[in-house]
Amino acid sequence: MGSTLLLALVFVIDLIAFGLAVAAEQRRSTATVGNNGKESYCVYDKDIATGLGVGSFLFLLLGQILIMVVSRCLCCGKAMKPSGSRAWAVVLFITCWVFFLIAEVCLLAGSVRNAYHTKYKNLLDNPPSCATLRKGVFGAGAAFVFLTAVVSELYYVSYSKAARDEKPNNYGRDTGVRMGNL
Repeated sequence: MGSTLLLALVFVIDLIAFGLAVAAEQRRSTATVGNNGKESYCVYDKDIATGLGVGSFLFLLLGQILIMVVSRCLCCGKAMKPSGSRAWAVVLFITCWVFFLIAEVCLLAGSVRNAYHTKYKNLLDNPPSCATLRKGVFGAGAAFVFLTAVVSELYYVSYSKAARDEKPNNYGRDTGVRMGNL
């Protein structure tokens, strides 16, 4: 797979993950207190944000898997000689994984918390507290999806440059011991 094609594919996948995370933030569940005369209860709207959050989680995971498989996760391939590109590849590799893990935790926790709905009823005059997801959880996930996308692209470019700098020693002629005419 060509380097440019891979970068474009991963960019599109990460863009989809970002769009789903932003949509999940905008469509978080909200709750109102319902009352049927003698008891109060929580009424939740549609729960589409959970599906959007899980979709974003899966697309980001797919993008990360593609980058890591193609680059052999930096640690499974042959050793590269020390260079500036290799140093940047290592730094960006670690940063990419940190951002990826933070984004995945935000998206997964947001999806789980958004799916949670309070089921109890309140027979007293006090309305029940209807649990909803705090504003910004999916937004933080979207921000880290964006950072992961940028850093993973930079990581792959840096890794490709470091791998391209690896040239086999080609001496141009045979360096072995030649036997003269005996």
